[in-house]
Amino acid sequence: MQPVRWLGIASLILYIFLHQAISSPWVELLAYNIVAIASIAVVLSAPHISDPITKPFTAIAITLWTLGSLIASASSFITLGTAASVSSNLLYLIFYPIAVISLPRLLAASRKLKLLELFDASIVGLGLGTLGTAILMKPLAPHFVGNIGETFFAIMFPISDLILLAVVVAAMATQGFSRRGLTLTTGVLIYTSTDLYFLWQQTNQQYLFGSLIDLGWLIGLIIIAESFWQTGIDEQRGNGLSPILVSISVSLSATVLALIALQPKYFPRFVLIPAIATLTLAFTRMAIALMQARNIGEERILARTDELTGLPNRRRLVSEIDTFIDKKGSLLLLDLDGFKPINDLHGHETGDKVLQQVALRFERVLPAGALLARLGGDEFGVLYEGGHDSAVEVALALKATLSYPFHINNQEIRLGVSVGVAENKGERDLLVRADNAMYKAKREGLGVYQL
Repeated sequence: MQPVRWLGIASLILYIFLHQAISSPWVELLAYNIVAIASIAVVLSAPHISDPITKPFTAIAITLWTLGSLIASASSFITLGTAASVSSNLLYLIFYPIAVISLPRLLAASRKLKLLELFDASIVGLGLGTLGTAILMKPLAPHFVGNIGETFFAIMFPISDLILLAVVVAAMATQGFSRRGLTLTTGVLIYTSTDLYFLWQQTNQQYLFGSLIDLGWLIGLIIIAESFWQTGIDEQRGNGLSPILVSISVSLSATVLALIALQPKYFPRFVLIPAIATLTLAFTRMAIALMQARNIGEERILARTDELTGLPNRRRLVSEIDTFIDKKGSLLLLDLDGFKPINDLHGHETGDKVLQQVALRFERVLPAGALLARLGGDEFGVLYEGGHDSAVEVALALKATLSYPFHINNQEIRLGVSVGVAENKGERDLLVRADNAMYKAKREGLGVYQL
């Protein structure tokens, strides 16, 4: 595949030679655009790019640009009318949104980017694009008068250039510097600089078709294609964009909008496009971040909650024990007596209802601040802060709550509980001692046993 890699450079050299040696419209029509076609081949043949979007979307973007270039080249020698000019400009313009989607992904082509990282890169890109547009378009705005279509394209191209450049730079900052990132940024910089210089020449009526400036677009496309062959940093993850940079980008757009509101005639209205897009993305990003945070919070709660009773589960109790070591208190472990026969005789549905009512009775007895958890099956645990004597009293109260029967489905159900109480002594064996105490209380029929 290596020979394909050099097609772009070889076709560019051929075009330059033919351009100097032969004065023919066919050179500009065919040889010029063959360079862009060669760039497409370079992109598609690049190895080690596994992302399903990067290569095909970049190839589509360059193809659209090439079609626009063919129409523009032909219209320089043949009268094709206004429709051809509009079609050419539309093809050029559609190049940008596709490139904005594909090129930043090249910098992380073998790994999945987080959605918020893409939003951050886009926000920074649009924010910087807003600033560049405000600075660039103010001196150029007086030149855009007359045909609304020509004015639209003349404004949209530099805005799109600035946004594309800023998004690529922001993506490189997100993923970290690499040969691929630097090559891609160089290509995009040359391409956008050529576009901006072309705009300046047009406004001053100095542009000539077939001049050296036309090489800038081709060189930019060739370097962009070459970046697909360069090594990236796919095995590592960048640290992401600084939240400060994202905040500055949003602030810049908000400031520009405020200035437009206060001084409507100071900035051209086209600056509203990237500014509003920046703020829209920022609010969307905030909504996604809040949704993800809520989902993470719910997942953490569910991961530490018993589904049947709604109480904290064993994982939650164990994690709380780790922070309980330095506190004065006790751990109580409870195991229901006679629960298995209830399941066998009345079924698991009745057994589940019993467990739910047991949990309610235990909760009503416990003082505020005590943590009640279901450890699994018919076992419960309680973390209690306070003196050891009062912890024993709590254990007796928990046992007493089961002294009167449950009435479920018109059936009277009785059961008891064995409670082991372990005083916290600042050691890591609290759970083990409470477990030993509970089993001793169960084996010997003591009801409550303390260690």
